[in-house]
Amino acid sequence: MSRLGRILTAMITPFDGQGNLDSKEAARIAGWLVDRGNEGLVVAGTTGEGMTLDTEERRALLNGVREATAGRAAMIANVGTNDVRSTIRGGKEAQDAGADALLVVVPPYAKPTQGGMLEFFGAVADATTLPVIVYNIPGRTAANMLPATLLELNRRHGNIIGVKESSGDLEQIATIVRDRPAGFTVWSGDDYLFLPSLAVGADGVVGVTSHLCSREYGDMAGAFERGDVKAAAAIHNSLLDLTDALFTVTSPIAIKWAMGELGFKVGRCRPPLDQLPPALVERLRPLIASYLTTA
Repeated sequence: MSRLGRILTAMITPFDGQGNLDSKEAARIAGWLVDRGNEGLVVAGTTGEGMTLDTEERRALLNGVREATAGRAAMIANVGTNDVRSTIRGGKEAQDAGADALLVVVPPYAKPTQGGMLEFFGAVADATTLPVIVYNIPGRTAANMLPATLLELNRRHGNIIGVKESSGDLEQIATIVRDRPAGFTVWSGDDYLFLPSLAVGADGVVGVTSHLCSREYGDMAGAFERGDVKAAAAIHNSLLDLTDALFTVTSPIAIKWAMGELGFKVGRCRPPLDQLPPALVERLRPLIASYLTTA
């Protein structure tokens, strides 16, 4: 298992009533997530509305989270863009802020070729001494990094140490697991596929639902590791309704609302994301009820 951990959460970014970054509340959320068993946090990712943050906000956010998690959990900074120079610059700034690793998404919108991915990620990896995690999410980027490309990147650049695999394709995940070298980590990037991914040999999860259920995720992974597949399946199945509801609308709209219900001052998502529809509020309320006394 990677030193970055098995149960990682892609953390929301809180804003105040005027829509400004609240780095103090971010630190409070980060500390709470670690207290609940998260071994690492991805900061300024998709769930953290990273594309809406400017340079100063990113720096303040990373500094706040680092202060809250230092010595207790890994901080993985999302720095991926569709511009290699901006991504390299973001990586250097994250390294200066104390990040333990970088998350770099397949460049969105550009629809890069596999050769272009090799060049892009190679340049980013060569520009940092930090471990680099590839984030493959073709549903958002319109381009899928193939297993052969991913593993060739690792062969060429030893600091590309793992993947957050969000293709939703278990065959692709299994192929990566089968062909990877020792020490290469595969995290499921789809919450609903965490247990199925473990079943084909993956190592962990970078979750959204894990804002709430990181303890259950830890119990599920532990049960599976012990060979108690029925217990692991029971936990997985108990979370299906919650997971489905949280992803009924574009993430992070629902999880941000849920964290607000727990008492965190999260604000609303920045445009172009809007607020949670009233019908989904009523659906989610009973599903998060057991978590309301834990914040």
